[in-house]
Amino acid sequence: MPQEGHRELDIVVAGEINVDLILTGPDLQPQFGQEKLVDDATLTMGSSSVIFACQAARLGLRVALIGNVGADALGEFMLRGLQERGVHTEWVRRRTDLKTGITVSLSGPGDRAMFTYPGCIPTLRAADVPDELLRRTRHLHVGSAFLQEALLPELPSLLGRARECGCSTSLDTGWDPHERWNGAVQAALQETTVFLPNEEEAPRLAAASTPEQALEALAQRIPIVAIKLGAKGAIAARGAERCRCPAYRVPVVDTTGAGDSFDAGFVYGFLQGWPLERCLKLGCACGALSTRALGGTTAQPSLAEALALMES
Repeated sequence: MPQEGHRELDIVVAGEINVDLILTGPDLQPQFGQEKLVDDATLTMGSSSVIFACQAARLGLRVALIGNVGADALGEFMLRGLQERGVHTEWVRRRTDLKTGITVSLSGPGDRAMFTYPGCIPTLRAADVPDELLRRTRHLHVGSAFLQEALLPELPSLLGRARECGCSTSLDTGWDPHERWNGAVQAALQETTVFLPNEEEAPRLAAASTPEQALEALAQRIPIVAIKLGAKGAIAARGAERCRCPAYRVPVVDTTGAGDSFDAGFVYGFLQGWPLERCLKLGCACGALSTRALGGTTAQPSLAEALALMES
């Protein structure tokens, strides 16, 4: 783990930037040719990488985000929200040729459906992350790797470059919409310090039947692995060490981005040099507390709030 030393930043996040429009109501099944009313509409900050960055900053880390937005109102919304949450946005590029991505989420009582316009999401390249910046940070995080189509084939070289510059690395691939689970991501795992899949992704990436089997397989290749199990908590491995954390019980409003807040909590503990179990507990606390309101960033906890839940 890199020491803080002279490095100005704790984490650089290379990722996608998009807004979420969340529609809520009891009947959200679209009917062409008809107009339906919904109970509420919430425009909020979306994307795995943005939610991770905001939670890391909320915990007190010095965070910068690299990505692309359109030169449009949604891009301004995202930049303003990031800056208000203390995330450095100097390396976010405003594209005049593309629009900011947007996900429309239909959030019903028991389930949700999502429609996404990618916009700028697939356009980030490894060359957009300069060595000069990597040498100024302790850690590089990449989220939603499978959605970042331009970055994906370059991901192994980017993570390798980061490690050469003295950074530790973390990766949350997200779901593979093509369901291939191979190629550049498998090579990127060899350059990853902390791997953070969920219970659906891990078995597919490890060619295993269960999350527990996936943990064993992935732990043979990656120094630290933490697998999110949703309502069942999380499991983790570092070398021969194994630990499990049950889910914390909180009133749940919306689970959007809970896994990304988990990632930020876990990486915070890792950068502090905490034991594996304590990292896992902080991740679970951040993930749980983030579900108290609509959207991925609205209810993200402070470090004090997360520690209080861990100790309760």
